[in-house]
Amino acid sequence: MSIAARLRADLVCGLGLLTRLPTGWLAHDGLPYSMTRSLWCWPLIGAGVNTLAALAYGAALWLGLAPLPAAGWCVGLLLLVCGGLHEDGLADMADGCGGGSDRARKLEIMRDSRVGSYGVMALVVALLVRTTALAAMPGPAALVVLPVAGALARAAMAGVLWRLPPARNNGLASTMANLPRTALLACMGLAVALAAALLPALSALTACAVAMVASAVMCRLARWQLGGQTGDVLGATAVVTECAVLTALC
Repeated sequence: MSIAARLRADLVCGLGLLTRLPTGWLAHDGLPYSMTRSLWCWPLIGAGVNTLAALAYGAALWLGLAPLPAAGWCVGLLLLVCGGLHEDGLADMADGCGGGSDRARKLEIMRDSRVGSYGVMALVVALLVRTTALAAMPGPAALVVLPVAGALARAAMAGVLWRLPPARNNGLASTMANLPRTALLACMGLAVALAAALLPALSALTACAVAMVASAVMCRLARWQLGGQTGDVLGATAVVTECAVLTALC
């Protein structure tokens, strides 16, 4: 199988996992699909999605919208493109960790499709932080900070996958326990490279350091509360990391 076919298969897997964007134009029968191998492109997808939102934010400011409502519409576009996937994970993890008395109960609550009070509070805080952090930045700064935050958020997910075992023996995250070393290194390298290319040196260093801390905190929390990672933990990690990076750079 050609390298181009593998790259195309990885992009299909990554886009299908992280967004609600159509992938039929890339997908073809016989491609060597591998969710774990697609890890390398996660930062590119995060940066690409956030670039769309950044352009929408810039267009809203150019049309005369105040920064706060423009940032609100920008975050709304992110939710639309990604289908609220990561936010759903954040809400589920907050409900499970906040309402369960033991690990089994926490994991059970996280599988419940209903959103409880802890989940609602977590979502409100996450949306509020992202919106206000964007509104606090000068417009041109937000255009480059958003793609970097998106890339680092997806790299933070990969960090959790690498460091933690699955908390369950079923579910998508449990099938991604053995990560290809090359894909993992490429994932981290691309995220750092994007930060270095788009941001001043000190800001890039700050963003990467904050993302590493956010990923480490989520790892510690997931290990303590759940005994490992799940898809919800990965989604929550992406949201928390993006909030942290945007806050640090606003």
